[in-house]
Amino acid sequence: MALSDLLYPDNPKRRQELIHLHQELLDCMSTNFRATNELAGVLNEHLGCTITHIQMRESSTVKENCDIIIQAMSEIQHQVQKIDSDMKEKLEPVLYQKLYDIKEPELEKIAIAQKVFSIILGEVTSTAGMVAIKLLGSNLITLTVSKLVGLLVQIGASVLGGISITILGLGIEMILHAILGAMERNQLLAAVRSYEKHLAEFKAASEKYQRAIREVTSSVRQQIQ
Repeated sequence: MALSDLLYPDNPKRRQELIHLHQELLDCMSTNFRATNELAGVLNEHLGCTITHIQMRESSTVKENCDIIIQAMSEIQHQVQKIDSDMKEKLEPVLYQKLYDIKEPELEKIAIAQKVFSIILGEVTSTAGMVAIKLLGSNLITLTVSKLVGLLVQIGASVLGGISITILGLGIEMILHAILGAMERNQLLAAVRSYEKHLAEFKAASEKYQRAIREVTSSVRQQIQ
């Protein structure tokens, strides 16, 4: 038993908490990678985008993986903003306003968007218009992605950022060394609390992000059937 454990007998429990929290973080990040790829696939297939699919790199750190998903989210933001710009450029102002009018029937909005994409991409299905309207009408870009990107930046810059994704397979002592070094009890408590705060905010933002993507992808599946 380490000397610090003799001096501070609750340290082993705190260490286990850190390991559990770290695994939760990685699981949440993995789900976000899958959701991002799912949305990228929809944009590529139906709206003519060329967003590269991403993959978690187990040999890289948490920060490096945060940077990968931030880049993909930024590309999705850029593509949705381009869709909006195309709509604004090619539609009469009255028709463009209808796209954002909550009182307008969604089917009419989809028909308007489909006409624009028929001009841009040539012959398209109504699915293209539906995807465009779902993305433009949701808070996926304006709020959800921006919030999640901000949290990913914070996590990457924190004590968590330098930890390797694969470290969970290297044993408890290696994990603790990577996360804490020679931290004593007060530092260990601070690390756990910091981890808990980051993870709670990250999980909440991730759930909103994943839910928004599910709404788009489920609508696509229903449209195709």
